[in-house]
Amino acid sequence: MFVLAGLCSRYVWKKKKLGTFLLICTPVVDLILLIVTVIDLKNGAVATTIHGIAAVYIGVSIAFGHRMIQWADGHFNYRFGNGDKPVKIKYGKAHARKEREGWYRHLLSLFIGGGILIIITLYINNYAQTESLMRIMLLWSLIVIIDFVISFSYTLFPKKQKV
Repeated sequence: MFVLAGLCSRYVWKKKKLGTFLLICTPVVDLILLIVTVIDLKNGAVATTIHGIAAVYIGVSIAFGHRMIQWADGHFNYRFGNGDKPVKIKYGKAHARKEREGWYRHLLSLFIGGGILIIITLYINNYAQTESLMRIMLLWSLIVIIDFVISFSYTLFPKKQKV
């Protein structure tokens, strides 16, 4: 919500300082989400997928956040601020490099979010209460492996432009 509000403030309402402030609030909300999750689990709640998603969200937000905001900023600037149309890399070595970079970010998000899941599990110190957090970690690891195969396949078999 803060990202959307920040971008609307910048380009629709022409309030650049307010937009910047709202965009800066995004990581603060991430931190609050994590704190509330840990407090809920420490007070005896059994971990659910929602608790795990908080850690996934933090990892993805840190690894991809700046890039996602740049992407959205470019599109908002084009649509509402008379900026240049964003260039999309679709083919060849540049596309393969972009896919690999995306996978590296995905791996980083797994390390961050997975680390948070492990720290929460160790902090709560009750496997029965936090079992679903480890299931999320296993599923996420499987997704990263699948993403690896897809992302690096473009290195071996670059996407060619149709003529």
